[in-house]
Amino acid sequence: MQTVLILGASGAVGQQVLAQALAHPGIARVVAPTRRALPPHPHLDNPLVDFSALPDSAPWWQADAALCALGTTRKQAGSAAAFYRVDHDYVLAAARLALAAGTPTFVLNSSLGADEKSYGLYLKTKGETERDLSALGFASLALVRPSLLDAGTRADFRLGEEVGLWLNRHLGRWLPDAWRAVAVGDVAKTMLDAALAPVPGIRIIASSEITASQ
Repeated sequence: MQTVLILGASGAVGQQVLAQALAHPGIARVVAPTRRALPPHPHLDNPLVDFSALPDSAPWWQADAALCALGTTRKQAGSAAAFYRVDHDYVLAAARLALAAGTPTFVLNSSLGADEKSYGLYLKTKGETERDLSALGFASLALVRPSLLDAGTRADFRLGEEVGLWLNRHLGRWLPDAWRAVAVGDVAKTMLDAALAPVPGIRIIASSEITASQ
């Protein structure tokens, strides 16, 4: 029976990770630090935190595995700097604290095309986050790189995402596997599987592997 730490449990992917972890028979305790309270559950520890000032001595940093689905968009964040702070700085700060507490496994929800040399803010940030996580020294680090996420109906309208999903629905059979949209539930399951059966070293899980494994 394991303890897992979930970062970003209130987001589209994070909500799915949380639900699957709470329902998993092999997980005894789920720790999900968030800014706002989550619905209570007998197996859930939900400390309320400020991600810009994380508590470095909290005992709940120690877990069997940490799963990170922290993320935002530039529009939601308000600026490129604020986006980078969430998708890179907050992720790295939490990872360092988890590692220092003895958590051996870290699983990141990244993105198809993540590349520190990219000219685009999103993929460059994801690439730099992967790079810096890789340098920390986790016994097992899984970098999950999904393509376009199919999260169903969102509260916030995202034009690019809606166009991409429309193309997937109508042209999906002709798209390469790596470019096909993936359901957030499938991404969550892939992350949880990687956390509960860690592979030593650094493992990159491509989008095509996410859909093929379901």
